[in-house]
Amino acid sequence: MDVRQLSFRLLQVYIKVVQLGSVSAAARALHLTQPTVSLQLKKLSEVLNEPLLHSHAGALQATAAGQALYQAACDVLSRFDDLDSEISELHAGRRGSLSIAVVNTAQYLMPRILAPFYRRFPQIEVTLHIGNRAQILSRFEQQQDDIYLFSHPPGGEHVLATPIVKNPLQLIAPSEHWAVGQRQLSFARLKQERFLLREPGSATRMMFEAWLSSQGIQLSHSMQIESNEAIRLSVAAGLGLSVISGHTLLEGREKLAVLDVAGFPLNSHWYLVRNADKRLSYAAQSLTQFIAAHLPDCIEADWLLDKVKL
Repeated sequence: MDVRQLSFRLLQVYIKVVQLGSVSAAARALHLTQPTVSLQLKKLSEVLNEPLLHSHAGALQATAAGQALYQAACDVLSRFDDLDSEISELHAGRRGSLSIAVVNTAQYLMPRILAPFYRRFPQIEVTLHIGNRAQILSRFEQQQDDIYLFSHPPGGEHVLATPIVKNPLQLIAPSEHWAVGQRQLSFARLKQERFLLREPGSATRMMFEAWLSSQGIQLSHSMQIESNEAIRLSVAAGLGLSVISGHTLLEGREKLAVLDVAGFPLNSHWYLVRNADKRLSYAAQSLTQFIAAHLPDCIEADWLLDKVKL
């Protein structure tokens, strides 16, 4: 048998004849002429080199070879019906997969968005990559993911960056620190303190250092720690002060205090970022549309922007 001579139309015609037991009935159901249906049946029989139908009690029935063909034809067309359904689901953005890459601090934000998104789109598979800014920038440059989350997005004409959530940078201290409870404290009174900083290239560190430069302030003591969790623990233990995203404070249980210092919090935002030259998958489109429509249901009101346009 040369399967290259088979076609979906041949199989559809044959299935209908077997189901209805009549060439004329199959022709009416398929809006074909009887000679056309008869010709299709003859071609099928020649391809298989076997008789496929015989007459019994005034109706056509499949022979042994015909029954085997009927089962195979049903299997094939059923699988393509499934494919049609899957394609429709993909086009509707209800199925598929997407990859998201976020900087370390955004790991406290993204789960609040993904949890309700998963409940609404359980057939979409999401892969979440977490790294420092340099690592996520590298992923962006290589276009390894569909969507990225930065607090300080990369630049360039090919970058589409949309602010979606406020990301205030707070100045924190141990709960028993002498500055706790003071109002609008001048930063000059703190510059002799040890400050715990993220690694170079961190957006939080970049913003803090830019603010220090704008104020003409230089820190006397600093220490580098490449983890938000380690910074929170170190501040709580009295190792120093730090400037950290307010989102990271929601998850910690350490005894920390947010200081009331003039100029703080530093205003920042989380940006949803993608490459303008790369087509956004249907699944990724579903996520961006979900964020635009349902962000207030995922995030506390204090963190929200007035409006998100994606």
